[in-house]
Amino acid sequence: MNNTPQGTSPISLSGLARKMVARKLLTETAAMDIMKNALQENRSFYLQSIEENSMPVMAAAKVASEEFGMPLMELDCLNVELVPKQVVSEKIIEKHHVLPLYLRGKKLFLGVGDPSNSSALDEIKFSTGLDVSPILVDPRKLAVVIDRLSEADSGVSLSDMANEGGLDDGNVSDETDESKIEDDLLSDSPIVRFVNKILHDAIRKGASDIHIEPYEKTTRIRFRIDGILHSAVTPPKALVHKMTARIKILSQLDIAERRLPQDGRMKLVLSRSRTIDFRVSTMPTTFGEKVVIRVLDTSAANLSIDTIGMEDKDLLAYRTAAEQPHGMILVTGPTGSGKTVTLYSALNVLNTPERNISSAEDPVEIYVNGINQVNINEKFGLGFSKVLRALLRQDPDVIMLGEIRDFETAEIAVKAAQTGHMVLSTLHTNDAASTITRLMNMGIAPFNIASSVSLVIAQRLVRRLCEACRERTNYPEEVLRQAGFEEAEMETLELYAATGCSSCTSGYRGRTGIYEVMPMNPEIAVIIMEGGSTMDIENQARASGVKSMRAAGREKVKRGLTTLAEIERVTTG
Repeated sequence: MNNTPQGTSPISLSGLARKMVARKLLTETAAMDIMKNALQENRSFYLQSIEENSMPVMAAAKVASEEFGMPLMELDCLNVELVPKQVVSEKIIEKHHVLPLYLRGKKLFLGVGDPSNSSALDEIKFSTGLDVSPILVDPRKLAVVIDRLSEADSGVSLSDMANEGGLDDGNVSDETDESKIEDDLLSDSPIVRFVNKILHDAIRKGASDIHIEPYEKTTRIRFRIDGILHSAVTPPKALVHKMTARIKILSQLDIAERRLPQDGRMKLVLSRSRTIDFRVSTMPTTFGEKVVIRVLDTSAANLSIDTIGMEDKDLLAYRTAAEQPHGMILVTGPTGSGKTVTLYSALNVLNTPERNISSAEDPVEIYVNGINQVNINEKFGLGFSKVLRALLRQDPDVIMLGEIRDFETAEIAVKAAQTGHMVLSTLHTNDAASTITRLMNMGIAPFNIASSVSLVIAQRLVRRLCEACRERTNYPEEVLRQAGFEEAEMETLELYAATGCSSCTSGYRGRTGIYEVMPMNPEIAVIIMEGGSTMDIENQARASGVKSMRAAGREKVKRGLTTLAEIERVTTG
């Protein structure tokens, strides 16, 4: 079947993509998905492959180095203090994401993160009058070095800015004239620059959330990075009202209303091709308004089904269920466990011109061309059940629900799955078996569950070890035995510990998923229709070969992707 939209040329793999497939760094399907996403995002295949895929960055860099005939360098061996940064303007460095490494006479050796960015070389040649020789480096480490040098040049960090005299120009009381504050916060004042710095630092460090928390005598700002909160800065208490007011202005919220919670959105334009959305929530507390900002960086979302971290057997079950003409796929887990990305990875496969795909979400966090996305708005009576009824009148093939929260929504979704539609949704339960029980408790008849649900996925996100600084470690046999490892495994087991370096956060960089994938088979269907308990369903799932999340996590530990402590942090026995 030709899935290419009318009026466009079919996508073909480039030389680099073909070479990565030949080296078994990517499957051909994954390479095609990455190529398609790269075209949509107006990015190079190389950068898109690093962002989407779980392969080691240096392995991809070696292949790119050969393909482009460009030497490869490890940035860890660079003496940053000797970098001739003044040779190239800061504007060009930030625009093209490059860094001068060495200057030898009239020849400039330039560190580049994207080997295909020839326009950067041409512009630097023209502006400097030097011969430019590009050297390929890890783009992620390059970003860290550039940010560090930029911060060093300005001599200003978040802590420095928080303690600037211009920021704290007197206590701001509740009686302060709001119009005067709004005038100040619309100008390029120190508090405006401080808030911008917070947002930029959060993006640079890969934070998913920013917490601004007022207490009696202090204020604390924390970033959630890879699922863990880390302190960023503790500005003076007097700044909290101005910071909150500035964020409210950007989010089009009422700066005079401090007694009720408010929700809004704002945008930050980083470049012509990259804009970051933020979801803002304010909550009145004892000592002021707490603000939580969700960073909606869709460019960081991995939407390729082949690279979300599933084992081959589980991935095959997911693909098979998603490509059926009807049925229901449920993904379960706590908030922040990556359920939405897992669903969108399947939608990315299904998103072809032959299918009508719609979604109802609260709110839409990942915007995808080809999918009709609806924002839930309970304030105006636009709930999941009402949107779902409307979508069923829109001739859908595939429907994605952000969450099944009540009986009405569950009942409509089940009927849709039984009448020729593919339905994908999420639930908040701890494992796959309890998802079935949850539907029963909502009031859905066991027969309808057994005949509509095709697959249940329970998942968690665990932090990935930093490849640059991870270290071999040993555990006592008793600890490994209690963790579930077999005696035969222990002899050849290679485990790693997190240490920490300039390229990561506390020894970890990024996250990967661990999954419990439970297809609906005849044996499980019989247990459901007989009103079996969660334990009965789970026992049958294990007998059918379904791995628990703890077992899936052990596989990641054995492959050196994460630590035993990290698996035990996010899963139960």
